[in-house]
Amino acid sequence: LGPDVEAFEHEVAAFLNSTHAVGVSSGTDAVLLALMALGVGPGDEVVTTPFTFVASANTIARLGATPVFADIDPENFNLDPESVERAITPHTKAIVAVHLFGRSADMGALNEIAQRRGVPLIEDCAQAIGAEWGGRRVGTMGTFGCFSFFPAKNLGCLGDGGLVTTQDEALATRIRT
Repeated sequence: LGPDVEAFEHEVAAFLNSTHAVGVSSGTDAVLLALMALGVGPGDEVVTTPFTFVASANTIARLGATPVFADIDPENFNLDPESVERAITPHTKAIVAVHLFGRSADMGALNEIAQRRGVPLIEDCAQAIGAEWGGRRVGTMGTFGCFSFFPAKNLGCLGDGGLVTTQDEALATRIRT
């Protein structure tokens, strides 16, 4: 994609303390590519929140999977871990947690659930670049972190742009491909 994009990927990866950062065309495509990299498709379910931009559910439906909505925590408007736990079925292929208003979802509880249930956790960080949970930046605690640089976001660009982070080299290669 060129030296400027590569430099930006390296700078954001360093800022977030992520092993890999891959520039993509938008935040929506960041979530879509993360789901695609996990093989989400028809017959699968993905647990997410209804209290967010429509792209969270649309990316799931676009792949033929079913969005399953978990409730939010009324204190911070992010996914309620107990509701996520109840929403997981044998058909659950992933969880998409959306960090809203610069505030992190409860990544400790969500990661514990995801690991115990064997379900990958995708972080939608479109509204929370730089936010932290337990001293770690959002976008570095799940299987993938997905960022948007739409002009109205916390870190906007001219037009649209996005980024996918991961600590897994094979998954980063899959996103680049």
